[in-house]
Amino acid sequence: MIGNINANTKNIYYLNQHNKSDTCSEEGNDIKMSKSAIKTEKEAKDADLSDSQIRGLKRSGQIECETCKNRKYQDGSDENVSFKAAAHISPNASASAVRAHEQEHVANAYEKAKQHENAKVISANVKIITSVCPECGRTYVSGGETTTQIKYNEDNPYSKAAKTQDYINYGGSVVDMAV
Repeated sequence: MIGNINANTKNIYYLNQHNKSDTCSEEGNDIKMSKSAIKTEKEAKDADLSDSQIRGLKRSGQIECETCKNRKYQDGSDENVSFKAAAHISPNASASAVRAHEQEHVANAYEKAKQHENAKVISANVKIITSVCPECGRTYVSGGETTTQIKYNEDNPYSKAAKTQDYINYGGSVVDMAV
């Protein structure tokens, strides 16, 4: 049972989710209001619900949040993975969709390492980023970042010499020192 107290008018609203007929009751008077009767923010405001009550209805999914409805996800990498075109994902499904997408990046790294004889995936890290919707307050997965390291063992002496020369030229060129 969820109880919201509006301190200004001393009304107490209860939404009983265990009964088949969800009702709102006002202290002193019984007002029967079907949960399915309020479907939009305008209807909720017309029913004199407070902003916090409307936000609670948005968070629970009874009223559709415009920000969550219009949120789209798009991949910014140069790999062949999903979400190259912007697509909508519901906040409830965003965690699994983003994890699956980031797993595609990990799978691509292993496939890339498999294509070379002496390549080996050293590490594959996935960072899942969460955010809070400013309109309804719902926490959702807003994105992800995959970092992979592949080590290539070079047997070619010319490649080794080129890497050694690069180290001689660039090693220590960027140093932060405090005095």
